[in-house]
Amino acid sequence: MTDGTLWAVVVAASVGCYLLKLAGLSVPAAWVQRPWTTRVVDFVPAALLAALVAVQAATAGPALAADGRLAGLAVAALALALRAPFIVVLVLAGATGALVHVLTG
Repeated sequence: MTDGTLWAVVVAASVGCYLLKLAGLSVPAAWVQRPWTTRVVDFVPAALLAALVAVQAATAGPALAADGRLAGLAVAALALALRAPFIVVLVLAGATGALVHVLTG
């Protein structure tokens, strides 16, 4: 990819992001204040975060992978369900992932 093409892509993406933001700000307030809209909007960040975590934990490049990351994620979910402090969740997940990695090579 040449420098000119790269800059064209960057500028096009920037303009697209700006227009998307402008479109969001142009939505009438009556649409945004509906109860079902606010309920859906409240769950969007959690759904996006869950999707990102699932992709990062279950894939290695273009292929599916079952390794220590999935074990760490399972332990983290269990620790969160048991209401463990967040730092404990992180340490348990990291230690589990590392242990599985060491044991499986």
